[in-house]
Amino acid sequence: MQPLIDNARTFGQRPEEFARLAEGQSPDVLFITCSDSRVVPALITGARPGELFELRTAGNIVPPYASGRPTGEAATIEYAVEVLGVRDVVVCGHSHCGAVGALVRGDDLTAVPAVRDWLAHAADEPEAEDSADPTVAEAVQSHVLAQLLRLRSYPCVEQRLAAGRLRLRGWYYEVHTGAVREHRTDTDSFESL
Repeated sequence: MQPLIDNARTFGQRPEEFARLAEGQSPDVLFITCSDSRVVPALITGARPGELFELRTAGNIVPPYASGRPTGEAATIEYAVEVLGVRDVVVCGHSHCGAVGALVRGDDLTAVPAVRDWLAHAADEPEAEDSADPTVAEAVQSHVLAQLLRLRSYPCVEQRLAAGRLRLRGWYYEVHTGAVREHRTDTDSFESL
């Protein structure tokens, strides 16, 4: 913890670098990813403060849209699309994902009921031919596509897509190599950026 505190102390000693941020934000991208500490969107993309609007959830799950029961996730997506006018939404899954791995293996999550209930929002159970694969690559990629499909059910996303003012992108990040792959619809596969 001490190195983090030391950095926080010196971070605010460069106010000239941050003054423009007080004027507001205008990110072009909503980046939806897992809350896993090994996944750092700004590090992966090289984004500076103000360039990414982030939504981090366990397993990068996009919960079902329910207008009568708003969620923080739905509010974040709606704000990014309607107010900030992001042009791209990236759903980024990652290798070695504990949430997807738990779903694939059918782990007993009774000791963590909030986690169990959250993972029930995963749309479909991600499929994998090799459930013993620690990277759960195939399952994570399938899961990313399911979350992109779920995003399409959000009215604000559906409207912007129909108007040609929004693009959805599926990424897969390998924590053990740093490689990033994007889903290509023409080949239906994840390929290097």
